[in-house]
Amino acid sequence: MHAYRTHHCGELRQPQVGETVRLSGWVHRKRDHGGLLFIDLRDHYGLTQLVVEPEMAFFAEVERVRQESVIRVEGKVVAREADVVNPNLPTGEVEIRITSFDVLSEADELPLPVFGEPDYPEDIRMKHRYLDLRRDTLHANIMLRSKVVKAMRDGMEDKGFTDFQTPILTASSPEGARDFLVPSRLHPGKFYALPQAPQIFKQLIMVSGFDRYYQIAPCFRDEDARADRSAGEFYQLDLEMSFVERQDVFDAVGPVTRDVFAKFAGDRKVTEYPFPLIAYDDAILKYGTDKPDLRCPIEMQIVSDHFRGSGFKVFASILDADPRHEIRAIPAPGGGSRAFCDRMNSWAQKQGLPGMGYMIFAEGEVKGPLAKNIGPERSEAVREQLGMKAGDAAFFLAGKPSEFLPVAAKARVKIGEDLEITDKESFELAWIIDFPMYEWDEEHKKVEFGHNPFSMPQGGLEALEAAKTDEDYLAIKAFQYDIVCNGYELGSGAIRNHRPDIMYKAFDIAGYGNEVVEDKFGGMLNAFKYGAPPHGGCALGLERIVMLLSNQENIREVTMFPMNQQAEDLLLGAPAEPGPEQLKETHIKVVPPIIEKKA
Repeated sequence: MHAYRTHHCGELRQPQVGETVRLSGWVHRKRDHGGLLFIDLRDHYGLTQLVVEPEMAFFAEVERVRQESVIRVEGKVVAREADVVNPNLPTGEVEIRITSFDVLSEADELPLPVFGEPDYPEDIRMKHRYLDLRRDTLHANIMLRSKVVKAMRDGMEDKGFTDFQTPILTASSPEGARDFLVPSRLHPGKFYALPQAPQIFKQLIMVSGFDRYYQIAPCFRDEDARADRSAGEFYQLDLEMSFVERQDVFDAVGPVTRDVFAKFAGDRKVTEYPFPLIAYDDAILKYGTDKPDLRCPIEMQIVSDHFRGSGFKVFASILDADPRHEIRAIPAPGGGSRAFCDRMNSWAQKQGLPGMGYMIFAEGEVKGPLAKNIGPERSEAVREQLGMKAGDAAFFLAGKPSEFLPVAAKARVKIGEDLEITDKESFELAWIIDFPMYEWDEEHKKVEFGHNPFSMPQGGLEALEAAKTDEDYLAIKAFQYDIVCNGYELGSGAIRNHRPDIMYKAFDIAGYGNEVVEDKFGGMLNAFKYGAPPHGGCALGLERIVMLLSNQENIREVTMFPMNQQAEDLLLGAPAEPGPEQLKETHIKVVPPIIEKKA
Protein backbone atom coordinates (compact mmCIF):
# COMPACT_ATOMS: atom_id res chain seq x y z
CA MET A 1 0.00 0.00 0.00
CA HIS A 2 1.27 3.47 -0.88
CA ALA A 3 2.77 5.44 2.01
CA TYR A 4 0.18 8.22 1.80
CA ARG A 5 -2.79 7.25 -0.34
CA THR A 6 -4.34 4.57 -2.48
CA HIS A 7 -6.97 6.99 -3.76
CA HIS A 8 -7.50 10.74 -3.79
CA CYS A 9 -10.34 12.42 -1.93
CA GLY A 10 -12.58 12.89 -4.95
CA GLU A 11 -12.27 9.38 -6.31
CA LEU A 12 -14.21 6.87 -4.21
CA ARG A 13 -17.62 5.65 -5.42
CA GLN A 14 -20.00 2.71 -4.92
CA PRO A 15 -17.72 0.18 -6.72
CA GLN A 16 -15.09 0.68 -4.00
CA VAL A 17 -17.49 -0.28 -1.16
CA GLY A 18 -15.84 -2.94 1.00
CA GLU A 19 -12.28 -2.00 0.06
CA THR A 20 -9.66 -0.92 2.59
CA VAL A 21 -8.13 2.37 1.46
CA ARG A 22 -5.62 4.95 2.60
CA LEU A 23 -6.24 8.70 2.15
CA SER A 24 -4.26 11.82 2.99
CA GLY A 25 -5.40 15.41 3.01
CA TRP A 26 -6.50 18.43 5.00
CA VAL A 27 -9.15 18.46 7.73
CA HIS A 28 -11.76 20.57 5.99
CA ARG A 29 -14.49 20.32 8.64
CA LYS A 30 -15.28 18.33 11.79
CA ARG A 31 -18.73 17.49 13.18
CA ASP A 32 -19.83 15.64 16.32
CA HIS A 33 -23.08 13.70 15.90
CA GLY A 34 -24.03 11.88 19.09
CA GLY A 35 -20.62 10.43 19.81
CA LEU A 36 -19.63 9.75 16.23
CA LEU A 37 -17.08 12.16 14.79
CA PHE A 38 -17.31 13.10 11.12
CA ILE A 39 -14.42 14.65 9.20
CA ASP A 40 -14.58 16.04 5.68
CA LEU A 41 -11.13 15.25 4.31
CA ARG A 42 -10.01 17.47 1.42
CA ASP A 43 -7.27 17.32 -1.14
CA HIS A 44 -6.79 18.88 -4.57
CA TYR A 45 -9.37 16.55 -6.10
CA GLY A 46 -12.31 16.79 -3.73
CA LEU A 47 -13.84 15.74 -0.40
CA THR A 48 -14.43 12.39 1.30
CA GLN A 49 -16.37 11.95 4.52
CA LEU A 50 -14.62 10.04 7.32
CA VAL A 51 -16.40 8.46 10.29
CA VAL A 52 -14.60 7.98 13.62
CA GLU A 53 -16.25 5.71 16.20
CA PRO A 54 -15.77 6.49 19.93
CA GLU A 55 -14.23 3.09 20.76
CA MET A 56 -11.23 3.81 18.55
CA ALA A 57 -8.00 4.37 20.50
CA PHE A 58 -7.23 7.52 18.54
CA PHE A 59 -10.70 9.09 19.11
CA ALA A 60 -9.38 11.72 21.55
CA GLU A 61 -6.59 12.64 19.15
CA VAL A 62 -9.15 13.18 16.37
CA GLU A 63 -11.19 15.38 18.73
CA ARG A 64 -8.15 17.58 19.32
CA VAL A 65 -6.93 17.96 15.74
CA ARG A 66 -7.51 21.41 14.27
CA GLN A 67 -9.04 22.27 10.93
CA GLU A 68 -6.50 22.42 8.09
CA SER A 69 -4.17 19.95 9.78
CA VAL A 70 -2.81 17.37 7.33
CA ILE A 71 -3.72 13.80 8.25
CA ARG A 72 -3.40 10.25 6.90
CA VAL A 73 -6.10 7.65 7.50
CA GLU A 74 -6.86 4.07 6.66
CA GLY A 75 -10.29 2.53 6.72
CA LYS A 76 -13.05 0.63 4.99
CA VAL A 77 -15.28 2.14 2.33
CA VAL A 78 -18.95 1.77 3.33
CA ALA A 79 -22.15 2.84 1.60
CA ARG A 80 -24.11 5.63 3.22
CA GLU A 81 -27.71 5.08 4.23
CA ALA A 82 -30.10 6.41 1.57
CA ASP A 83 -31.34 9.26 3.80
CA VAL A 84 -27.81 10.63 4.36
CA VAL A 85 -26.51 10.44 0.79
CA ASN A 86 -25.08 13.83 -0.25
CA PRO A 87 -26.12 14.38 -3.90
CA ASN A 88 -24.02 17.56 -4.12
CA LEU A 89 -20.78 15.66 -3.50
CA PRO A 90 -19.26 13.27 -6.09
CA THR A 91 -18.24 10.97 -3.21
CA GLY A 92 -21.55 11.53 -1.43
CA GLU A 93 -22.77 7.91 -1.63
CA VAL A 94 -19.88 6.53 0.45
CA GLU A 95 -17.83 7.24 3.57
CA ILE A 96 -14.73 5.79 5.24
CA ARG A 97 -14.92 4.06 8.64
CA ILE A 98 -11.36 4.74 9.68
CA THR A 99 -9.16 2.26 11.55
CA SER A 100 -5.89 4.19 11.51
CA PHE A 101 -5.18 7.89 12.03
CA ASP A 102 -1.94 9.88 11.81
CA VAL A 103 -1.27 13.62 11.94
CA LEU A 104 1.27 14.45 9.25
CA SER A 105 1.30 18.20 9.95
CA GLU A 106 -0.53 19.96 12.77
CA ALA A 107 -2.12 23.31 11.90
CA ASP A 108 -1.90 26.29 14.23
CA GLU A 109 -4.95 28.43 14.90
CA LEU A 110 -6.02 29.76 11.50
CA PRO A 111 -5.68 33.47 10.63
CA LEU A 112 -8.10 32.88 7.76
CA PRO A 113 -10.94 30.33 7.67
CA VAL A 114 -11.06 28.01 4.69
CA PHE A 115 -14.38 26.23 5.23
CA GLY A 116 -17.38 28.38 4.31
CA GLU A 117 -15.25 31.02 2.54
CA PRO A 118 -16.50 34.04 4.52
CA ASP A 119 -15.52 37.50 3.32
CA TYR A 120 -12.21 38.51 4.82
CA PRO A 121 -9.99 41.62 4.59
CA GLU A 122 -7.80 41.56 1.52
CA ASP A 123 -4.58 42.22 3.43
CA ILE A 124 -5.08 39.03 5.47
CA ARG A 125 -5.99 37.06 2.35
CA MET A 126 -2.88 38.29 0.51
CA LYS A 127 -0.56 37.69 3.49
CA HIS A 128 -1.83 34.12 3.87
CA ARG A 129 -2.50 33.42 0.20
CA TYR A 130 -1.64 29.72 0.61
CA LEU A 131 -4.69 29.42 2.90
CA ASP A 132 -6.81 31.56 0.60
CA LEU A 133 -5.93 29.25 -2.30
CA ARG A 134 -7.32 26.28 -0.38
CA ARG A 135 -10.81 27.77 -0.62
CA ASP A 136 -12.97 25.97 -3.17
CA THR A 137 -13.83 29.03 -5.26
CA LEU A 138 -10.31 30.37 -5.61
CA HIS A 139 -8.89 26.88 -6.09
CA ALA A 140 -11.40 26.30 -8.90
CA ASN A 141 -10.56 29.67 -10.49
CA ILE A 142 -6.86 28.80 -10.64
CA MET A 143 -7.63 25.40 -12.15
CA LEU A 144 -9.89 27.09 -14.71
CA ARG A 145 -7.03 29.43 -15.58
CA SER A 146 -4.78 26.45 -16.26
CA LYS A 147 -7.43 24.81 -18.46
CA VAL A 148 -7.94 28.05 -20.39
CA VAL A 149 -4.19 28.26 -21.05
CA LYS A 150 -4.18 24.70 -22.36
CA ALA A 151 -7.17 25.41 -24.60
CA MET A 152 -5.41 28.51 -25.94
CA ARG A 153 -2.25 26.55 -26.65
CA ASP A 154 -4.15 23.75 -28.36
CA GLY A 155 -6.09 26.24 -30.48
CA MET A 156 -3.00 28.14 -31.57
CA GLU A 157 -1.07 24.97 -32.38
CA ASP A 158 -4.02 23.75 -34.46
CA LYS A 159 -3.89 27.05 -36.38
CA GLY A 160 -0.23 26.47 -37.28
CA PHE A 161 1.35 28.78 -34.70
CA THR A 162 4.65 27.94 -32.98
CA ASP A 163 5.46 28.75 -29.35
CA PHE A 164 8.56 30.93 -29.02
CA GLN A 165 9.89 32.63 -25.88
CA THR A 166 11.09 36.22 -25.97
CA PRO A 167 13.56 37.92 -23.57
CA ILE A 168 12.61 39.16 -20.12
CA LEU A 169 15.63 41.41 -19.61
CA THR A 170 15.42 43.90 -22.46
CA ALA A 171 15.36 47.60 -23.37
CA SER A 172 12.65 50.12 -22.60
CA SER A 173 9.84 50.35 -25.16
CA PRO A 174 6.95 52.79 -25.65
CA GLU A 175 3.97 50.66 -24.61
CA GLY A 176 2.23 53.49 -22.75
CA ALA A 177 3.06 52.58 -19.13
CA ARG A 178 6.07 52.92 -16.84
CA ASP A 179 8.83 50.35 -17.09
CA PHE A 180 10.21 48.22 -14.31
CA LEU A 181 13.96 48.80 -14.40
CA VAL A 182 16.65 46.26 -13.47
CA PRO A 183 20.14 47.62 -12.69
CA SER A 184 23.11 46.10 -14.47
CA ARG A 185 26.01 44.92 -12.29
CA LEU A 186 28.38 44.66 -15.27
CA HIS A 187 27.46 48.02 -16.78
CA PRO A 188 27.39 50.65 -14.02
CA GLY A 189 24.65 53.24 -14.38
CA LYS A 190 22.75 51.27 -17.01
CA PHE A 191 19.47 49.40 -16.63
CA TYR A 192 17.49 46.69 -18.30
CA ALA A 193 13.72 47.00 -18.56
CA LEU A 194 11.22 44.20 -18.02
CA PRO A 195 9.04 43.92 -21.15
CA GLN A 196 5.70 45.68 -21.05
CA ALA A 197 4.86 43.31 -23.92
CA PRO A 198 6.93 41.30 -26.43
CA GLN A 199 5.94 43.83 -29.13
CA ILE A 200 9.31 44.51 -30.77
CA PHE A 201 10.61 40.98 -30.40
CA LYS A 202 7.57 39.37 -31.97
CA GLN A 203 7.88 41.71 -34.95
CA LEU A 204 11.56 40.82 -35.23
CA ILE A 205 10.56 37.14 -35.22
CA MET A 206 8.53 37.86 -38.36
CA VAL A 207 11.46 39.70 -39.93
CA SER A 208 13.60 36.66 -39.07
CA GLY A 209 11.52 34.49 -41.38
CA PHE A 210 9.26 32.65 -38.93
CA ASP A 211 5.66 32.74 -40.04
CA ARG A 212 3.28 32.30 -37.08
CA TYR A 213 4.41 33.01 -33.51
CA TYR A 214 2.58 32.77 -30.21
CA GLN A 215 3.33 32.50 -26.52
CA ILE A 216 1.59 32.89 -23.18
CA ALA A 217 3.71 35.92 -22.45
CA PRO A 218 4.50 37.54 -19.09
CA CYS A 219 4.22 41.33 -19.24
CA PHE A 220 5.39 43.89 -16.69
CA ARG A 221 3.97 47.38 -16.29
CA ASP A 222 4.44 49.76 -13.38
CA GLU A 223 0.88 51.02 -13.28
CA ASP A 224 -1.82 51.30 -10.66
CA ALA A 225 -4.01 48.29 -9.99
CA ARG A 226 -7.74 48.26 -10.55
CA ALA A 227 -10.39 45.57 -10.58
CA ASP A 228 -9.63 44.46 -14.16
CA ARG A 229 -5.89 45.20 -14.18
CA SER A 230 -3.11 43.64 -12.14
CA ALA A 231 -0.45 45.71 -10.46
CA GLY A 232 2.96 44.91 -11.87
CA GLU A 233 2.58 41.79 -13.99
CA PHE A 234 0.09 39.90 -16.09
CA TYR A 235 -0.02 37.29 -18.83
CA GLN A 236 -1.37 37.48 -22.36
CA LEU A 237 -1.88 35.27 -25.36
CA ASP A 238 0.57 37.00 -27.70
CA LEU A 239 0.66 36.27 -31.42
CA GLU A 240 2.04 37.58 -34.71
CA MET A 241 1.65 36.50 -38.35
CA SER A 242 3.46 37.27 -41.61
CA PHE A 243 1.94 38.16 -44.99
CA VAL A 244 -1.48 38.90 -43.58
CA GLU A 245 -4.24 41.46 -43.73
CA ARG A 246 -6.53 42.33 -40.84
CA GLN A 247 -9.11 39.66 -41.64
CA ASP A 248 -6.41 36.97 -41.60
CA VAL A 249 -5.59 37.87 -37.99
CA PHE A 250 -9.27 37.84 -37.10
CA ASP A 251 -9.76 34.42 -38.73
CA ALA A 252 -6.79 33.02 -36.79
CA VAL A 253 -7.45 34.25 -33.26
CA GLY A 254 -11.24 34.77 -33.42
CA PRO A 255 -12.24 31.09 -33.61
CA VAL A 256 -9.72 30.19 -30.90
CA THR A 257 -11.18 32.85 -28.62
CA ARG A 258 -14.71 31.74 -29.37
CA ASP A 259 -13.85 28.09 -28.71
CA VAL A 260 -12.20 28.94 -25.38
CA PHE A 261 -15.28 30.83 -24.21
CA ALA A 262 -17.66 28.15 -25.49
CA LYS A 263 -15.69 25.39 -23.78
CA PHE A 264 -15.93 26.97 -20.32
CA ALA A 265 -19.12 29.06 -20.60
CA GLY A 266 -21.45 26.38 -19.26
CA ASP A 267 -25.03 27.32 -20.14
CA ARG A 268 -24.12 30.87 -21.09
CA LYS A 269 -24.39 31.88 -24.75
CA VAL A 270 -21.30 32.89 -26.71
CA THR A 271 -21.22 35.02 -29.85
CA GLU A 272 -20.81 32.87 -32.93
CA TYR A 273 -17.84 33.50 -35.19
CA PRO A 274 -17.37 35.71 -37.17
CA PHE A 275 -17.71 38.40 -34.51
CA PRO A 276 -19.36 41.74 -35.35
CA LEU A 277 -17.06 44.51 -36.61
CA ILE A 278 -17.78 47.90 -35.04
CA ALA A 279 -15.96 51.02 -36.21
CA TYR A 280 -14.38 53.01 -33.40
CA ASP A 281 -16.40 56.12 -34.28
CA ASP A 282 -19.65 54.12 -34.19
CA ALA A 283 -18.74 52.59 -30.84
CA ILE A 284 -18.14 56.02 -29.32
CA LEU A 285 -21.37 57.31 -30.83
CA LYS A 286 -23.66 54.43 -29.84
CA TYR A 287 -22.08 53.24 -26.60
CA GLY A 288 -19.86 56.10 -25.40
CA THR A 289 -16.85 53.78 -25.13
CA ASP A 290 -14.53 51.69 -27.27
CA LYS A 291 -15.18 48.64 -25.09
CA PRO A 292 -18.98 48.38 -25.15
CA ASP A 293 -21.03 45.86 -23.23
CA LEU A 294 -23.15 44.51 -26.09
CA ARG A 295 -25.31 42.44 -23.74
CA CYS A 296 -27.18 45.73 -23.26
CA PRO A 297 -29.17 46.53 -26.43
CA ILE A 298 -29.39 50.30 -25.75
CA GLU A 299 -27.76 52.58 -28.33
CA MET A 300 -27.26 56.29 -27.79
CA GLN A 301 -28.09 58.85 -30.46
CA ILE A 302 -27.25 62.48 -31.18
CA VAL A 303 -30.39 64.62 -30.88
CA SER A 304 -28.84 68.10 -31.00
CA ASP A 305 -31.07 69.45 -33.77
CA HIS A 306 -34.20 69.00 -31.68
CA PHE A 307 -32.83 71.32 -28.99
CA ARG A 308 -31.04 73.88 -31.14
CA GLY A 309 -32.83 77.23 -30.82
CA SER A 310 -35.46 75.63 -28.58
CA GLY A 311 -37.20 76.93 -25.50
CA PHE A 312 -34.85 74.92 -23.28
CA LYS A 313 -32.23 77.64 -22.96
CA VAL A 314 -29.70 75.50 -21.06
CA PHE A 315 -29.25 73.03 -23.91
CA ALA A 316 -29.69 75.66 -26.63
CA SER A 317 -26.95 77.85 -25.16
CA ILE A 318 -24.59 74.87 -24.78
CA LEU A 319 -25.01 74.12 -28.48
CA ASP A 320 -24.47 77.76 -29.45
CA ALA A 321 -21.32 78.04 -27.33
CA ASP A 322 -19.21 75.63 -29.36
CA PRO A 323 -19.89 73.80 -32.65
CA ARG A 324 -18.28 70.68 -31.14
CA HIS A 325 -20.92 70.49 -28.41
CA GLU A 326 -23.82 68.09 -28.81
CA ILE A 327 -26.84 66.61 -27.07
CA ARG A 328 -26.76 62.84 -26.63
CA ALA A 329 -29.85 60.75 -25.82
CA ILE A 330 -29.81 57.44 -23.94
CA PRO A 331 -33.04 55.49 -24.52
CA ALA A 332 -34.54 53.64 -21.54
CA PRO A 333 -37.10 51.11 -22.83
CA GLY A 334 -39.59 50.43 -20.04
CA GLY A 335 -38.13 53.15 -17.83
CA GLY A 336 -41.04 55.56 -18.13
CA SER A 337 -41.70 56.23 -14.47
CA ARG A 338 -40.93 59.33 -12.46
CA ALA A 339 -39.36 57.22 -9.71
CA PHE A 340 -36.89 55.56 -12.08
CA CYS A 341 -35.98 58.84 -13.77
CA ASP A 342 -35.37 60.51 -10.41
CA ARG A 343 -33.13 57.62 -9.34
CA MET A 344 -31.05 57.93 -12.50
CA ASN A 345 -30.82 61.69 -12.08
CA SER A 346 -29.57 61.21 -8.52
CA TRP A 347 -27.08 58.60 -9.75
CA ALA A 348 -25.71 61.04 -12.35
CA GLN A 349 -25.16 63.65 -9.66
CA LYS A 350 -23.10 61.14 -7.69
CA GLN A 351 -20.99 60.68 -10.83
CA GLY A 352 -20.12 64.38 -10.79
CA LEU A 353 -22.70 65.71 -13.26
CA PRO A 354 -25.36 68.32 -12.43
CA GLY A 355 -27.88 65.63 -13.41
CA MET A 356 -29.49 64.22 -16.53
CA GLY A 357 -32.50 65.66 -18.28
CA TYR A 358 -35.17 63.16 -19.16
CA MET A 359 -38.39 62.64 -21.06
CA ILE A 360 -41.14 60.16 -20.20
CA PHE A 361 -43.11 58.87 -23.17
CA ALA A 362 -46.78 58.21 -22.47
CA GLU A 363 -49.71 57.42 -24.74
CA GLY A 364 -50.27 60.52 -26.86
CA GLU A 365 -47.93 62.81 -24.90
CA VAL A 366 -44.37 63.31 -23.70
CA LYS A 367 -43.84 64.29 -20.08
CA GLY A 368 -41.05 65.90 -18.08
CA PRO A 369 -39.35 69.31 -17.80
CA LEU A 370 -37.46 68.93 -21.10
CA ALA A 371 -40.63 68.14 -23.04
CA LYS A 372 -42.42 71.05 -21.44
CA ASN A 373 -39.65 73.49 -22.44
CA ILE A 374 -39.13 72.41 -26.04
CA GLY A 375 -42.81 71.83 -26.78
CA PRO A 376 -44.86 68.90 -28.10
CA GLU A 377 -43.70 69.08 -31.72
CA ARG A 378 -40.00 68.79 -30.90
CA SER A 379 -40.69 66.21 -28.18
CA GLU A 380 -42.58 64.02 -30.66
CA ALA A 381 -39.68 64.37 -33.09
CA VAL A 382 -37.36 63.05 -30.36
CA ARG A 383 -39.75 60.15 -29.73
CA GLU A 384 -39.82 59.32 -33.43
CA GLN A 385 -36.03 59.43 -33.83
CA LEU A 386 -35.43 57.22 -30.79
CA GLY A 387 -38.27 54.83 -31.62
CA MET A 388 -39.79 55.21 -28.15
CA LYS A 389 -43.23 53.91 -27.21
CA ALA A 390 -45.56 54.46 -24.27
CA GLY A 391 -43.90 53.45 -21.01
CA ASP A 392 -40.38 54.30 -22.21
CA ALA A 393 -38.06 57.13 -21.20
CA ALA A 394 -34.89 58.78 -22.47
CA PHE A 395 -32.08 60.63 -20.71
CA PHE A 396 -30.08 63.50 -22.13
CA LEU A 397 -26.55 64.81 -21.65
CA ALA A 398 -25.14 67.98 -23.17
CA GLY A 399 -21.76 69.57 -23.75
CA LYS A 400 -18.39 68.41 -25.04
CA PRO A 401 -18.72 64.67 -25.74
CA SER A 402 -15.27 63.79 -24.39
CA GLU A 403 -16.32 65.24 -21.03
CA PHE A 404 -19.72 63.57 -20.59
CA LEU A 405 -19.28 60.31 -22.49
CA PRO A 406 -17.56 58.40 -19.65
CA VAL A 407 -20.66 58.96 -17.50
CA ALA A 408 -23.00 58.38 -20.45
CA ALA A 409 -21.36 55.00 -21.09
CA LYS A 410 -21.86 53.99 -17.45
CA ALA A 411 -25.44 55.30 -17.50
CA ARG A 412 -26.26 53.15 -20.53
CA VAL A 413 -25.03 50.03 -18.73
CA LYS A 414 -26.80 50.92 -15.49
CA ILE A 415 -30.10 51.57 -17.28
CA GLY A 416 -29.85 48.21 -19.01
CA GLU A 417 -29.15 46.39 -15.75
CA ASP A 418 -31.76 48.23 -13.67
CA LEU A 419 -34.46 47.68 -16.28
CA GLU A 420 -33.35 44.04 -16.67
CA ILE A 421 -32.91 44.23 -20.43
CA THR A 422 -29.23 43.22 -20.29
CA ASP A 423 -28.64 39.54 -21.02
CA LYS A 424 -26.49 38.47 -18.08
CA GLU A 425 -26.21 34.88 -19.33
CA SER A 426 -24.12 35.56 -22.41
CA PHE A 427 -20.68 36.51 -23.63
CA GLU A 428 -20.94 39.11 -26.39
CA LEU A 429 -17.72 39.38 -28.40
CA ALA A 430 -16.89 41.95 -31.07
CA TRP A 431 -13.99 43.57 -32.86
CA ILE A 432 -13.60 47.35 -32.60
CA ILE A 433 -11.82 48.52 -35.74
CA ASP A 434 -10.59 51.69 -37.47
CA PHE A 435 -9.03 53.40 -34.47
CA PRO A 436 -7.68 56.91 -35.07
CA MET A 437 -3.97 56.90 -35.88
CA TYR A 438 -3.53 60.15 -33.95
CA GLU A 439 -5.23 62.06 -31.16
CA TRP A 440 -5.00 65.61 -29.86
CA ASP A 441 -2.75 66.14 -26.83
CA GLU A 442 -4.50 69.01 -25.07
CA GLU A 443 -1.73 69.52 -22.53
CA HIS A 444 1.01 70.00 -25.12
CA LYS A 445 -1.29 71.33 -27.87
CA LYS A 446 -0.03 68.86 -30.44
CA VAL A 447 -0.92 65.77 -32.40
CA GLU A 448 0.18 62.52 -30.70
CA PHE A 449 -0.15 58.82 -31.43
CA GLY A 450 -3.58 57.59 -30.42
CA HIS A 451 -2.85 53.91 -29.85
CA ASN A 452 0.21 51.99 -31.06
CA PRO A 453 2.93 53.95 -32.89
CA PHE A 454 3.95 50.87 -34.87
CA SER A 455 0.59 50.43 -36.59
CA MET A 456 0.16 50.82 -40.32
CA PRO A 457 -1.91 53.90 -41.21
CA GLN A 458 -4.80 53.22 -43.52
CA GLY A 459 -3.81 54.57 -46.91
CA GLY A 460 -0.12 54.12 -46.15
CA LEU A 461 2.44 56.80 -46.97
CA GLU A 462 0.08 58.52 -49.39
CA ALA A 463 -2.46 59.22 -46.64
CA LEU A 464 0.22 60.67 -44.35
CA GLU A 465 1.68 62.90 -47.08
CA ALA A 466 -1.75 64.11 -48.22
CA ALA A 467 -2.63 65.37 -44.72
CA LYS A 468 -1.60 68.99 -44.15
CA THR A 469 -3.46 70.21 -41.06
CA ASP A 470 -4.05 68.90 -37.55
CA GLU A 471 -7.62 68.10 -38.54
CA ASP A 472 -6.33 66.06 -41.49
CA TYR A 473 -3.97 64.10 -39.24
CA LEU A 474 -6.72 63.39 -36.70
CA ALA A 475 -8.90 62.00 -39.49
CA ILE A 476 -6.35 59.31 -40.43
CA LYS A 477 -7.36 55.83 -39.33
CA ALA A 478 -4.99 53.01 -38.46
CA PHE A 479 -5.19 49.27 -38.99
CA GLN A 480 -5.65 48.88 -35.25
CA TYR A 481 -8.29 46.79 -33.54
CA ASP A 482 -9.48 45.61 -30.15
CA ILE A 483 -11.45 42.54 -29.21
CA VAL A 484 -14.04 43.28 -26.51
CA CYS A 485 -16.40 41.21 -24.40
CA ASN A 486 -19.12 42.31 -21.96
CA GLY A 487 -17.62 45.75 -21.41
CA TYR A 488 -13.99 44.66 -21.14
CA GLU A 489 -11.15 45.02 -23.59
CA LEU A 490 -9.76 41.50 -23.96
CA GLY A 491 -6.97 42.46 -26.29
CA SER A 492 -5.52 44.79 -28.87
CA GLY A 493 -3.66 44.38 -32.11
CA ALA A 494 -2.74 45.88 -35.44
CA ILE A 495 -1.36 45.36 -38.89
CA ARG A 496 2.16 46.67 -38.33
CA ASN A 497 4.04 49.42 -40.08
CA HIS A 498 6.86 47.42 -41.68
CA ARG A 499 8.27 50.16 -43.95
CA PRO A 500 10.94 52.58 -42.67
CA ASP A 501 9.76 55.43 -44.93
CA ILE A 502 6.22 55.24 -43.51
CA MET A 503 7.58 54.93 -39.99
CA TYR A 504 9.73 58.06 -40.33
CA LYS A 505 6.75 60.03 -41.65
CA ALA A 506 4.33 58.72 -39.01
CA PHE A 507 6.66 59.72 -36.18
CA ASP A 508 7.42 63.06 -37.81
CA ILE A 509 3.72 63.97 -37.73
CA ALA A 510 3.72 63.27 -33.97
CA GLY A 511 6.73 65.54 -33.53
CA TYR A 512 9.52 62.95 -33.42
CA GLY A 513 12.41 63.51 -35.81
CA ASN A 514 14.37 60.81 -37.60
CA GLU A 515 17.11 60.94 -34.98
CA VAL A 516 14.59 60.09 -32.24
CA VAL A 517 13.24 57.14 -34.19
CA GLU A 518 16.74 55.84 -34.87
CA ASP A 519 17.80 56.29 -31.25
CA LYS A 520 14.73 54.72 -29.63
CA PHE A 521 13.82 52.07 -32.20
CA GLY A 522 17.04 51.55 -34.11
CA GLY A 523 17.04 47.79 -33.64
CA MET A 524 13.67 47.26 -35.25
CA LEU A 525 14.15 50.02 -37.83
CA ASN A 526 17.43 48.54 -39.04
CA ALA A 527 15.82 45.12 -39.30
CA PHE A 528 13.10 46.57 -41.52
CA LYS A 529 15.79 47.90 -43.88
CA TYR A 530 16.80 44.34 -44.76
CA GLY A 531 13.46 43.06 -45.94
CA ALA A 532 10.44 42.92 -43.64
CA PRO A 533 7.27 41.02 -44.54
CA PRO A 534 3.88 42.67 -44.06
CA HIS A 535 2.78 41.37 -40.68
CA GLY A 536 0.25 41.82 -37.92
CA GLY A 537 -1.05 40.28 -34.74
CA CYS A 538 -2.61 40.94 -31.39
CA ALA A 539 -2.53 40.00 -27.71
CA LEU A 540 -5.37 38.90 -25.41
CA GLY A 541 -5.27 39.30 -21.64
CA LEU A 542 -5.39 35.88 -19.97
CA GLU A 543 -6.58 37.12 -16.59
CA ARG A 544 -9.50 39.09 -18.01
CA ILE A 545 -10.74 36.08 -19.95
CA VAL A 546 -10.58 33.85 -16.87
CA MET A 547 -12.18 36.59 -14.76
CA LEU A 548 -15.18 36.70 -17.09
CA LEU A 549 -15.50 32.93 -17.35
CA SER A 550 -15.38 32.49 -13.57
CA ASN A 551 -17.93 35.26 -12.89
CA GLN A 552 -15.44 37.29 -10.87
CA GLU A 553 -15.25 41.08 -10.76
CA ASN A 554 -11.63 41.34 -9.59
CA ILE A 555 -8.61 40.05 -11.45
CA ARG A 556 -6.91 39.08 -8.19
CA GLU A 557 -9.50 36.30 -7.82
CA VAL A 558 -8.02 34.48 -10.83
CA THR A 559 -4.32 35.12 -10.09
CA MET A 560 -2.43 32.67 -7.91
CA PHE A 561 -0.12 35.10 -6.13
CA PRO A 562 -1.24 38.67 -6.94
CA MET A 563 -0.03 41.89 -5.44
CA ASN A 564 -2.46 44.09 -3.56
CA GLN A 565 -3.77 47.41 -4.85
CA GLN A 566 -0.65 49.16 -3.56
CA ALA A 567 1.54 46.84 -5.67
CA GLU A 568 2.80 45.00 -2.59
CA ASP A 569 3.44 41.30 -2.16
CA LEU A 570 2.31 40.86 1.44
CA LEU A 571 3.18 37.16 1.40
CA LEU A 572 6.92 37.52 0.74
CA GLY A 573 7.32 41.18 1.59
CA ALA A 574 8.05 42.79 -1.78
CA PRO A 575 9.09 45.41 -2.58
CA ALA A 576 11.84 45.35 0.04
CA GLU A 577 14.87 47.48 0.79
CA PRO A 578 18.04 46.01 -0.73
CA GLY A 579 21.05 45.31 1.44
CA PRO A 580 24.21 47.46 1.30
CA GLU A 581 26.09 44.78 -0.62
CA GLN A 582 23.36 44.57 -3.27
CA LEU A 583 23.41 48.33 -3.73
CA LYS A 584 27.20 48.30 -3.99
CA GLU A 585 27.21 45.51 -6.59
CA THR A 586 24.66 47.29 -8.77
CA HIS A 587 26.21 50.75 -8.31
CA ILE A 588 23.03 52.27 -6.91
CA LYS A 589 22.54 54.96 -4.32
CA VAL A 590 19.04 55.33 -2.91
CA VAL A 591 17.86 58.93 -2.60
CA PRO A 592 14.78 59.30 -0.35
CA PRO A 593 11.94 61.33 -1.86
CA ILE A 594 11.73 64.95 -0.81
CA ILE A 595 8.53 65.64 1.12
CA GLU A 596 7.48 69.27 0.89
CA LYS A 597 6.37 70.81 4.14
CA LYS A 598 3.03 72.53 4.21
CA ALA A 599 3.16 76.27 4.73
